[in-house]
Amino acid sequence: MQIAFDAKRAFHNGTGLGHYSRTLIRSLASHFPEHDYWLLNPRPARHFTLAGSQLHEVVPEKAMHKVFSSLWRSRWCKDWLIDNKIDLYHGLSHEIPFGIHKTGIATVVTMHDLIFERYPEQYARLDRQIYRKKFRYACKTADRIIAISEQTKADLINFYDADEKKIRVCYQSCDPRFYEKVNDSEKERIRQKYQLPPRYFLSVGSVIERKNLMQVCKAMVLLNEKLTIPLLVIGSGGAYKRKVQDYIASQGLQDQIIFLSDNKLFAQDPDFISARDFAALYQMATALVYPSYFEGFGIPVLEGLCSKVAVITSNRSCLPEAGGPGAFYVDPDQAESIASALYTTATNTEQVRQHIELGWQYAQRFTALQTAKAVMDVYEEVKR
Repeated sequence: MQIAFDAKRAFHNGTGLGHYSRTLIRSLASHFPEHDYWLLNPRPARHFTLAGSQLHEVVPEKAMHKVFSSLWRSRWCKDWLIDNKIDLYHGLSHEIPFGIHKTGIATVVTMHDLIFERYPEQYARLDRQIYRKKFRYACKTADRIIAISEQTKADLINFYDADEKKIRVCYQSCDPRFYEKVNDSEKERIRQKYQLPPRYFLSVGSVIERKNLMQVCKAMVLLNEKLTIPLLVIGSGGAYKRKVQDYIASQGLQDQIIFLSDNKLFAQDPDFISARDFAALYQMATALVYPSYFEGFGIPVLEGLCSKVAVITSNRSCLPEAGGPGAFYVDPDQAESIASALYTTATNTEQVRQHIELGWQYAQRFTALQTAKAVMDVYEEVKR
């Protein structure tokens, strides 16, 4: 098959949507090399690359398409798809080109979440309107919808009345690096590079209200009564981040809660931007802390399980789907609940060992091969 992707986020996004896109594309090319994969990229990329004999990057060629690259991505690329006899187009993040349903090209769209519908107050009105138009069109016209969790499938049906018969739940994988044990010399290199303390908790994800870093900071205040282990935060943010930092300052926690992404040297480091150093950062952590209120899947949870580190996450939305029996679950509204889990992961060696083993076993259902096979099954179903 000639398979094309909306690869904007594969080339330009450093968070969840980008990781999903890159991991899936690489997994498909590795495990199903008999197909050709065409990666439609609206503009040249700076930080992320995808290479391989089956992978072909496509960029706008006409001057008008280069200037209005977003329109090329959302509408005009259809001519290229037709001219190059593409068999199937996969929109990797919620959308497909408008009008593609009239071309005869088979279409699949991955829907990650409908968080903007659940928490509209956290999004600008115009953004909500644009997302709703694109998402509804994709759900209505795509031949198949890939939901990355049962939670997302339920939301698509409840919010958009999506056709359940078209929806397939295909879980995502994470970068294979997280499945590999980092050797001691590499860990020491990373420890020196980032000036890491001997023990630390780790928080990974955008510093936005839904991710709930504020409650983690409140839990750190409570934990100080028993033990002191710093928290490393990887992720950027705006107004909510400033609110959290004001709270940290008011509690005198500036030395205990360290925002790695604020370090200008790290923010410009290709190995930090691309997350190549993250497997070591995870594996040296006392625990990953991810008590989000709502996710489409929660990829850091899986990264933590694969890294054989204790994972603390929320007992809500799809996070139990991602964490399985190996995670430590908390009430995201209760700092006391988070503090208790932090204390347990820092002090109860045997309980942590048991959870890590359960988590590692559970993570095997999300390997690159299994997730790529599930998606390829959808492709083949559409093309029968």
